[in-house]
Amino acid sequence: MSSIGIPARTTTFRKPSALPGFLPTFAFTIFYLSVVVLIPLAALVIRPWSLGVTGFIAAVTAPRVLAALELSFGAAAIAAVVNTVFGFIVAWVLVRYRFPFKRLIDALVDLPFALPTAVAGIALATLYSQKGWVGAPLSQLGLKIAYTPLGVVVALTFIGLPFVVRTLQPVLADLGLDAEEAAATLGATRFQTFRRVVLPALSPALLTGAALAFARAVGEYGSVIFIAGNLPMISEIAPLLIVIKLEQFDYAGAAAVGLVMLSASFLVLLALNAVQALMLARR
Repeated sequence: MSSIGIPARTTTFRKPSALPGFLPTFAFTIFYLSVVVLIPLAALVIRPWSLGVTGFIAAVTAPRVLAALELSFGAAAIAAVVNTVFGFIVAWVLVRYRFPFKRLIDALVDLPFALPTAVAGIALATLYSQKGWVGAPLSQLGLKIAYTPLGVVVALTFIGLPFVVRTLQPVLADLGLDAEEAAATLGATRFQTFRRVVLPALSPALLTGAALAFARAVGEYGSVIFIAGNLPMISEIAPLLIVIKLEQFDYAGAAAVGLVMLSASFLVLLALNAVQALMLARR
């Protein structure tokens, strides 16, 4: 209080921040995103139109291109679905149970992250070839994996599994057992508890993991080319076709295929994000 009864003004200071203010950090963010993301994407969008509209349509509707795009997106979607199911099981086991060598198995999940894609491709091709440990018994049953579209799915499943597992693990760890125990107390069966309690809580994270696995699989190159066989119209993926066009100095044609892949991937991810937002809004 001052001498005349008026409260004295207290001076407050803003707490010091470890980083500069909003404007410098925002400017750096826009600059960094422009250099790393926006400018390369703009070049990819602009380059194919040097062919003209007719040339662009002809380039992306060629039978070889359509077959490669169909294989890349179809195999990526199948691998994402497989990883969603089995990635959920792996994450559930790692979070909910204690067992010997748990840390080792948990570390093995990250192996596709650390392993060079070319090494992974060679290992998968050797394992699933007609003389490999897994491929030989399967070939006797009439099932051929290496150098077929099925081999592409196997490779994409291998590299996409960690995305689902690592996305689900923290959500499962935070979920706890209270809700499940309450449902069991009220007479719910295990299936009802899973469908009405566990699955709704995990659906956004599960969808995020599936989207990440799909996005990773669409653009995968190194681990696929060794096991795919790279037969045009059969087992040739779109990223390999882009590389072939670049080697032939067909930069506009390569950019056209890349633009189609970019647009299709963006639309798929946008749809998945919309579904995820709808799920979160209903919770």
